[in-house]
Amino acid sequence: MYPIQRVPRSEFIPIRSLQYHVQVWGEPSPDKIPLVMVHGWMDVAASYQFVVDALSHDHYVIAPDWRGYGKTIDPHADNYWFPDYLADLDFLLDHYAPTGQVNLVGHSMGGNVVMLYGGVRPERIRRLINLEGFGMPATTPDQAPKRYATWMDELKKLHKGEMDLRPYDAVSGVARRLMKTNPRLTADKAEWLARHWAAENVDGTWSVLGAAAHKISNAQLYRLEEVLAIYARLSMPVLAVEASDNSLDLWWKGRYKLDEYHERLKVVPNVEIARIDDAGHMMHHDQPEVLAALIERFIA
Repeated sequence: MYPIQRVPRSEFIPIRSLQYHVQVWGEPSPDKIPLVMVHGWMDVAASYQFVVDALSHDHYVIAPDWRGYGKTIDPHADNYWFPDYLADLDFLLDHYAPTGQVNLVGHSMGGNVVMLYGGVRPERIRRLINLEGFGMPATTPDQAPKRYATWMDELKKLHKGEMDLRPYDAVSGVARRLMKTNPRLTADKAEWLARHWAAENVDGTWSVLGAAAHKISNAQLYRLEEVLAIYARLSMPVLAVEASDNSLDLWWKGRYKLDEYHERLKVVPNVEIARIDDAGHMMHHDQPEVLAALIERFIA
C-alpha cells in the first residue's frame, strides 16, 4: 500500500449545524499562509495526500470533506445546493484564518466553488488555483421547466431507494473501481485511497463515503452571465490547471468545449493557464509531483 510521507490529523469543527471533518497537515505559524485545498464531486479530502507528500516545503494544509462526503455526515439532506459550499467555505476560513488571507486550491466541483468564492470574497484569497473546475454549459431560461421537473422526479427516485449507491464486497473492490475510473491510478495508491473513499459496514461490505443525494440534478440552471460577473471580481492571481486529457470532450460530447472555457477565463483580470501532461481529470492522483511543483511555484 502507498506509504504516506506526511501524516494528517483529523479535526471536527462546527459549521452550520454540521460537524465538518477536516484533514490538516502541518502546524499553523505566523510565517505560513494557510494552504486550503477543497475536493471535487464524489471525492474526499484525503485524496490530496499524494500532493501534500510531494510538496517540497512544510506547509500548513487544510482540506475539508464537503458536506455529505467523507466523514462530514449530513443525515437530513436529500439534495445539495451549490451556494451551500460557498457558505461552508466561508465558515471554514473564519475558523482557520479569521484575520489573514489563504492560498486556495480547488479540484473539479471544488474548482468551481473556489472560483465563485474568490469573486464573492476576493479580500480573503491571496492566490487561487483552479484544477479543472470548468463550470457547466451555458443554459437558457426555456430549459427551466424541464430542469425543475427532473429535479422533482429524481427526488422521488431517491426516496424510493432507487438511487442508492451499491456496496462493494471488499475494500479491494473499491480499489478496482477507482482504477477502472482512472487507469493511471496505481494499485498502491488505489488500495490506500479506497480506505478513505469508502468505509466498512457491519456486514463486512464497503460503501462509498458520498451521499446518494449528490446524484440529484441541480434544480437551478447554470447562469453563465452571473458566473462571468463573479469571475470579473477575481482580483487575486489565478492559476487554471488543465490535464492533457480533455475531459470536457468526454463529458459533454461537444455541448461545452475547452475553447469556450478559455473564453470565459478572459474576464479574469490576472489568470495563467497551465497544463499537466500524461494526466487525466484526477491530476492530483496522476501527477502529484508535477502539481505540487506548480502549486508551490505559484504561491511562492
